[in-house]
Amino acid sequence: MSQPSEKHTHIYDYDIDLSSDTASARVIRMVGHQKRVLEIGAGPGSITKHLKHANNCRITALELDGEAIKKLPPFCERIYQANLNDSAWADLLKDEERFEAVVAADVLEHVYEPLTVLKQMATFMNDDGCVITSLPHVGHSAIHACLLEEDFEYRDWGLLDRTHIRFFGIKNIQSLFENAGLKIVQAEFVIRTPEVTEFVDRWNRLDPDVQLALEKNPFGHVYQVVVKAVHETAVGQALSLISMLPTEHAVVSRWKIWKAAVRPYLSHGFRSGSKKLLGMLGIRI
Repeated sequence: MSQPSEKHTHIYDYDIDLSSDTASARVIRMVGHQKRVLEIGAGPGSITKHLKHANNCRITALELDGEAIKKLPPFCERIYQANLNDSAWADLLKDEERFEAVVAADVLEHVYEPLTVLKQMATFMNDDGCVITSLPHVGHSAIHACLLEEDFEYRDWGLLDRTHIRFFGIKNIQSLFENAGLKIVQAEFVIRTPEVTEFVDRWNRLDPDVQLALEKNPFGHVYQVVVKAVHETAVGQALSLISMLPTEHAVVSRWKIWKAAVRPYLSHGFRSGSKKLLGMLGIRI
C-alpha cells in the first residue's frame, strides 16, 4: 500500500527501504532468510525482489495482472496467473510442495471473500509454516475525518484505494485469522499520525475539539497491521491484537490533549523545545 513513485510504470511498483517501518519492509523481515515462499498477489515484484536478493528465498508467485507478471520472472521459480475471487485458483497449486511462508501483502482487502481466501492460503503452508499478511486499518483517525465530512473518498492508493472492497478494524483482523483456524503469533502496527497521511487536508479541517476526541482512540494512528500467523495447533502463544496498545500513539495523543489544555499558559519557547525533544525521540506531533 506504499505510494508509487513517478519513476515506476506500475501502480504497485514501489521502492522499499528494508530498514524502514513500512508494512512491506516489516513483511520482508518477518519472512526471514532462505525460505520457500508462496507470494500471493505479488504484483510487479516490489516485495518479491527483496525476498529473492536480500533474503535468499525461493519464491512461487500468484498474480492476476498480466503486465505485472511480465516483471516477475527474474525473481521467481514459478509464476501462476490467478484470480483470487475464483475459488479454483487453489487448484493451480495442487502439485506444489507445501511452503514455509505464505505471503499476502495488502491483498485480502481486494477480494470478495477474504476468509475463504485466507483458509485456502493456509492449506499451502507446511506444518511449521506461517502466513504473513499486511492489512490496512479502517479505524485510522484519517478515515474518521473523511466520514465526518460525509465523503468516503476513494483514491488510487492508500487506505481508501479504489480497489479495496473489504475493510478491517482491529477486532475484525483478529476474528479473520481465528475463523481461518490460525493464531497470530507476531503482529506489528504501522503508525502514521493523521498529519502525514494522504488525508491530511481533511484532518486539518476538523474542529480542534473533534481532533482531540478522536485522539482518545488508542488505535487511531494505526495505518496498517502486519501479522504472522500459524496453525492454531502449532507451538506458540496466541496474541490478542486489541491488547497490543500502540505506545507511540499513546504518547502523541496524550501530548496533544495536554498541549490543548495548557497551551494558553506556555511560552512559545517552551512549546518549541518540547516539540523538538519529542522529535529527537522519533515522535512526530
